[in-house]
Amino acid sequence: MPLLLGVDNGLTVTKAVVFDETGRVLALARRRVPQIMPAPHHVERDMDVLWTQTAAAIAEAVAACGRPASEIAAVAATAHGDGVYLLDAARRPLGHGILSLDSRAAATVAAWQTDGTARRALMRTGQMPHASAPSALLAHLRDHQPDRFARIAHVLACKDWLRFCLTGRIATDLTEASTSFTDVATQGYAPDIPDLFGLGALSGALPPVLAPAGIAGHVTPEAAALTGLIAGTPVAAGLHDVTASALGAGGHRAGTVAIVAGTYSINETVSEAPRVDERWFCRNGLALGEWNNMAISPASAANYDWFLDTLCGAERREAEAAGRAFHAEIIPEIEAAMARPSTALFHPFLFGSPMGAEASAGFFGLRGWQDRGDMLRAVIEGIAFNHRIHVDALRDGFAPQAARLTGGISRSPLFAQLFADALAMPVSVSATDEAAAWGAALCAGAAVGLYDDPRADPRDMAALVTTYSPDPDRAAALAARFDVFTELGRALAPIWPRIEALAKGTA
Repeated sequence: MPLLLGVDNGLTVTKAVVFDETGRVLALARRRVPQIMPAPHHVERDMDVLWTQTAAAIAEAVAACGRPASEIAAVAATAHGDGVYLLDAARRPLGHGILSLDSRAAATVAAWQTDGTARRALMRTGQMPHASAPSALLAHLRDHQPDRFARIAHVLACKDWLRFCLTGRIATDLTEASTSFTDVATQGYAPDIPDLFGLGALSGALPPVLAPAGIAGHVTPEAAALTGLIAGTPVAAGLHDVTASALGAGGHRAGTVAIVAGTYSINETVSEAPRVDERWFCRNGLALGEWNNMAISPASAANYDWFLDTLCGAERREAEAAGRAFHAEIIPEIEAAMARPSTALFHPFLFGSPMGAEASAGFFGLRGWQDRGDMLRAVIEGIAFNHRIHVDALRDGFAPQAARLTGGISRSPLFAQLFADALAMPVSVSATDEAAAWGAALCAGAAVGLYDDPRADPRDMAALVTTYSPDPDRAAALAARFDVFTELGRALAPIWPRIEALAKGTA
């Protein structure tokens, strides 16, 4: 039975997963990739370190899978979207890769919102520029690092850099091409779009575009020596991790919102025609004639992790040192809090918000008789409410009837049921631990003919899926809490800039 290798590179960890043809995981290896923050709002990483860590993860997974590397029929990668990974004319990294958590270009985006560029970009590209969009980052480099900007020969996404390291070939895929520079109607590059951002000089630096399941190249002897793969193994173009996660979890289809609750609140649904709205990105889907509509903000489960690390750190470390799952130990506290009335609410905006760049996190309604369980309940409800803001937008545009939830917290029935109640729609969770890597592997399999199409998942999804239906009483109670949550956001809108100014000593 042929094997497939899916590479999944997130914002902190790179993973390599070997699957058999049925989707069963045979081996998984991971490596951390350090972030570099040389200045406020700058989030980067060394591109060479990213490759060597990824190669090491691949080598470990290949060695651990129990089958010869010659049985790996194809490889594909997925990775975080947006940000930029730049090469010079010698095809060497031009500085560090810039991650999607980077916000150095916020002032550039603010200027575009004022002068009308952002609105024109929305109509041409299907999305409002944001601080980590390639367009905004490249414009920032043009204005602040002109020497570096002048040396740009190739503009890549993260997974495109990894694929280049595997194959020596420059390319991107349909999904990633649409992060800034494609026409929302034709789904291809348009010469006027770089000019819209003052980036016409880089038109020739944009990579050729392939279908996600197109063969982009083959493993080079140099890459084979580092990874344990066989030289000549086909490498598919791959895809953006948002789409890969939805595909791998069985949620990439019209009528369903695919939700990823991780560092980012990711909410997407597929359409057969483009529909443009500033509340979502209308980007390319897996094929021409398909669009992925993504409503996203950096405000999801990372807030829960922050709470556990910051306010439960000693207990968490003690539990993990003893081999216990701390998350399971605190679930009873949350369940007890959810069984009683509570005034506590939380805005999960520690790392960003759909309510504006200056919105910040905060607890509201706390009382002295409340405990940690009430605070944890507020945090996870706040996460679900932030997803609801995005899902409600997609409901306005596309009327999806159900959701497919992925991300670490989806493994908890408590959290999955909360999402169903907060969204007032059925929420299903698939038993897919490595959804993004499997989404990439499906593209690899389709590239070499193992599957007719990346959507032709060979697994019995009905057997893998658990569905949570909303409880009418809990849904009504959460709807009332959601109304207060959003009203608080509107009331704080003029105050958040003053709070932000305190950090600058200008309040």
